[in-house]
Amino acid sequence: MTFTVKEILHHEVAPALGCTEPVAIALASAAAASTLPQGGPEQVEIWVDPNIYKNGLAVIIPGTGGLTGLDTAAALGALCGDPFLGLEVLSPLEEKGVAEAKDFAENGHVKVNLLPEKKGIYVRSVVKGGGHVSEAVIENYHNNLTALYLDSTPVKNSKLLTRRMEKKSDSSAMEDWIKTLSLPDLLALTDDLDEEDCEFLREGIRYNMRLSEYGIKHGTGLGVGLTLERLARQKLLARDMVLSARITTSAAADARMGGIKLPAMSSAGSGNHGLTAILPIYAVSRFMDLEEETVLKSIALSHLVTAYVKAHTGRLSAVCGCSVAAGAGATAGVTYLLGGTTRHMAGAITNLTEDLAGIICDGAKSGCALKLATAAGTAVQAALFALHGVNVHDTDGIIGNSAEKTMQNIGTLSTQGMIETDRTILKIMIEKHFSGKGANPNADEKASHNTG
Repeated sequence: MTFTVKEILHHEVAPALGCTEPVAIALASAAAASTLPQGGPEQVEIWVDPNIYKNGLAVIIPGTGGLTGLDTAAALGALCGDPFLGLEVLSPLEEKGVAEAKDFAENGHVKVNLLPEKKGIYVRSVVKGGGHVSEAVIENYHNNLTALYLDSTPVKNSKLLTRRMEKKSDSSAMEDWIKTLSLPDLLALTDDLDEEDCEFLREGIRYNMRLSEYGIKHGTGLGVGLTLERLARQKLLARDMVLSARITTSAAADARMGGIKLPAMSSAGSGNHGLTAILPIYAVSRFMDLEEETVLKSIALSHLVTAYVKAHTGRLSAVCGCSVAAGAGATAGVTYLLGGTTRHMAGAITNLTEDLAGIICDGAKSGCALKLATAAGTAVQAALFALHGVNVHDTDGIIGNSAEKTMQNIGTLSTQGMIETDRTILKIMIEKHFSGKGANPNADEKASHNTG
């Protein structure tokens, strides 16, 4: 079985409002609530895998005025979400609904359960109301709704379920196929982009640049992008390609992680991956006189390389995917943009991997803007180095004898070598959160959480 570039892009790239882990919780809860025949939700209970738990624990949910928490995400989805909007499930949020969901969670109507041994993306939401019990399950992908039940009976005729199942039916086959490709194969796929694909890629630029412009203007989140912009204006930093990529990308992360109600164009199931895969390339393109087709092909290649790495590492892991997956995509795209060959792209990917492979994922939060700034700048630097003949040797560390082998080694490191690291990261986060020292304003949740 083979797949077209159109199929891969529409599978891997999609608009997402807010961090995709709490969004997945909201989506499952909204889907379950939508099957209740009468009455609103009275109780919600969710079960999640460790990485959904880790990434959803402290990140701000957009449109809520700064609220965080897995229980809050579940309440928002069940009471206010529209499951037919997919990863934009929380778009309908209004102030009244946010207040109701906040009270719902704070009054103990949501219970959160961690499944510590569960691998891969998994969210199960059970919603009770009006004398009925509904259930929804999301697996493997953030918007992959695999089951709906009402009073323990499968809901077979739901348009929601049918649409999700049809869209995701070839997911495993696509990942297996992508793993067999080489870097030249991925580049060759971009030759088949049609006008519909190009408009989709333009839309991704528009989505993510809106976030970037907001972050620079308002200094939301941690304010990394705005601070870098000020340093450039003060001439304390030189506004070159590297800095422009860092400013553009981190400012978008500032806005997104700061809870601004603007969607990002995600890549490989992550909005921050989408920011990293698209914005460094777009930032570099503004320094050059290029055909739009070249820019769009570069961004398409970035998405494809990101998908390749994620096929090996899994959707969520202890390794920062924005750095090693979307970063690899971005550096390949920048190299192509600057006229490099696949040999140069391979060098850029190995340069970036040697530089960033040790960055851990310690959950989604405002500080991710720092990591995106690093990933974006390094993606440009790695490309420039490769174009000037600077390439890390395959005798070094985890670097393989090809770009493909290097990316596969990152997968091995992520899925085998850092299992205990991931558990330790989550343990530290949970202990900090429940000690009252975390950043979550809804801190008194311990009684409603089961982490065993």
